[in-house]
Order: sequence, then C-alpha cells, then structure tokens
Amino acid sequence: MPDVTEPDYALLDRLGAASMAFFPRPDHTRPPEGASDYLIEVDPGVSIGARFYHEPGPEHPSILYFHGNGEIVGDHDQFVSLYYENGINLFVAEFRGYGKSGGTSSMEHLVTDARPVAAFFHAQLDELGYSKSRYVMGRSMGASPALEIAANAAEGFGGVVIESGAAGVRGMLQRFGVAEHGTALELIEAHEAKIRSIRLPTVQIHGEVDQLVPMETAAELYNLLEGTSREIVVIPYGDHNTILWVGQVPYMEALRRFIDTNAPAAE
Repeated sequence: MPDVTEPDYALLDRLGAASMAFFPRPDHTRPPEGASDYLIEVDPGVSIGARFYHEPGPEHPSILYFHGNGEIVGDHDQFVSLYYENGINLFVAEFRGYGKSGGTSSMEHLVTDARPVAAFFHAQLDELGYSKSRYVMGRSMGASPALEIAANAAEGFGGVVIESGAAGVRGMLQRFGVAEHGTALELIEAHEAKIRSIRLPTVQIHGEVDQLVPMETAAELYNLLEGTSREIVVIPYGDHNTILWVGQVPYMEALRRFIDTNAPAAE
C-alpha cells in the first residue's frame, strides 16, 4: 500500500483529468504599488509565479493563498484592498502553466508544487523580518495545495482556510468509472487518510448556493477534517464566484476572527 501522505495523484493525469480540469491564462500585469512579484523554482527549469501584496507591513499576519481555476495572481489586484483593510498581507501563488509560471498544469503538480512554494514563502518572509503569524488558504481548486501543506508542510502555519473548496478525488474517479478498483481505490483511501491526518485549525468559508461545489461537498471535507479544530462559515446567498462580493462583511470577519484566534504567542 502507498504511504498515506503520498497519494498517487498522477493517476488522475494518466486518466486524462488534467486536460479537462485546467483553464490556464497568461498574466502580463505588473505588480501594483505595495506588491512584489516572484518566480519560485519547483523543479529544475520550472518556476511558479507569485505576487506578494505586502502593504500592511511586517508586523501584520500573512496568508499564503492558492487561487481558483481559471484565475491568475493579477486578478487579485482588484480586491486585495479588503485584506489590507483587515491588516493582512496576501501572498498569491500560481499553478504550472498559469500567469507567469512555466511548465504544464497537472493534477500531480497541483499538489506536489505546494511544498516548495510554502518553503519559499517562509524563507522570503523570514528574510524580510515578517511576523510569524502565517496561514495557508486555498480557494476552489486551490484547496488541493492548501490541504497538502496542512498535511505535510504545516510547520510555521497557524491554520488553514478553505474557500469554496472540496477535498475529494472520489467524484472525479467515479466519472472515469474506476473509483472502486485497484489503484484508484488506493488513491481515494490514501487521499482521505491524508486529510484526516491534518492537525492545523481549519475554517471553511462556503457559499450557501454554491452550484459548482455544493454545500454537501463542503460537509464531506468537514467530516474528513476530524482531527482538527474546525468550523464552517456559510455565506448567505453566496455562489461559487460571488461569495466574496455577496458576503464581503461576514467573509472578512470570519477570516480575521480565525487569524486572531490562532495567532502565535507574542514574538
């Protein structure tokens, strides 16, 4: 049996999931004032783009944020002010093939690139003298790398935030008609064991009427996170792509409350 912390996500790529799952776009934007762009090497010759919105400054908490599918770091220029207003620095990371990143998108690398990105995030913030109040967050597809970090690179993070995200691979494998057989079943079991191994505090922020990732799916993730201090915050009338705009106040209140609750001891 495979190590429960190392599920074989490449199986999804071999089945053709990557060709259906990813919608990469280039990003030609320049970082606005108060932000810096980085390229993070995740494999020899392959780098991931990232943008660090750091206007609040070193004494404030920082979030390592993985965006949703079809999105790029430059999209966050338009709403990062909400994070600034709440005293939060935001470090947004891409996926392979997205924005200024090299390589080709895959289900395997969506997960495995998360750890070198987390290592870079900590190293960069340490070098700049930023607070140890640090969190990892994933929106939609970005839940996968965020949960990987929570399971296998949790050191230095105070908690994990999942917005409009799911956790399972079972549904995808069922669409290929292989969920109950051999290596596919091993992947499901290993993946779910990985999620159960997470010990970081978690909060899920989810839209009440999310049609892409229904509330039932969020509940499945909640149940798998049985080893954590966990909470689901439901945004009334929020759909998958309107959740922040429809529920701006409760969304940011929930995020700030989670950060304050899980802040490290005085440095």
